[in-house]
Amino acid sequence: MNDIDKAGTIQIVENDPRKTQTYPLPSTESLIISLTRMATMVQSSVERAIEALLTRNYELAGSIALGEPPINAMECVIDEHAVRALLAHPLRERDVRVIVSTLKVNKDLERMGDLAVSIAQRVVTLANEQIATPPELTAMPGPVTEMVRDSLGALIFQNFSLAQNVLQTEPDVDAFRNLSYNRLLDSMKDHPSQMNAHFQLLLSSRYLERIADHCTNIAENVIYWIRGVDIRHGKYQGGNLSYNSLEDLE
Repeated sequence: MNDIDKAGTIQIVENDPRKTQTYPLPSTESLIISLTRMATMVQSSVERAIEALLTRNYELAGSIALGEPPINAMECVIDEHAVRALLAHPLRERDVRVIVSTLKVNKDLERMGDLAVSIAQRVVTLANEQIATPPELTAMPGPVTEMVRDSLGALIFQNFSLAQNVLQTEPDVDAFRNLSYNRLLDSMKDHPSQMNAHFQLLLSSRYLERIADHCTNIAENVIYWIRGVDIRHGKYQGGNLSYNSLEDLE
């Protein structure tokens, strides 16, 4: 049984009474600080993976996996802190939104870190391949990087405008991904001997798109966090929400 005392601490009681420990209850502010640290780590991994892809820097690509364990460890720490924060009472409505959003964003950040490693692995696989990167795939990292920076900026500074920018940029990424996909499929048909190399680039475009999807998730959760409005599942279309517009929320 776990007990919360008036000093704002929780006693974690295990089967063996000698292992009972007392911890301070994390505040929502401490959660935000931890999430900010994780976001900074993830942004660095993603941007380095994109650089490695565009420059075919195999040495840089090989180093990106080293950043994955700290990101995974931070995910576990944030989850644990969020659970403990839920044990604090009374909680304001905003506090509950922060905690719920933190749990969701935490997973998106961890997946973005995984995808950065996946892109780096594709770059390493291409080490001995002499094929050009399609122009559509070369252009795709631009809006993806913009979405990463805006979504994490929206998270760190609780900035509604940056979150909105993310939602508006996503269609550009989807368009580049479709163009890259079609070109690479054609290349695989025309050059069967280079099929594996083109497939690695196709996977890279897919991973970039998935990073953008996670950025969108983060932006939606930031809007829920600071405005208390859920805009998931197609409620935001072309700048408009089903009930009004994002501008009405400002």
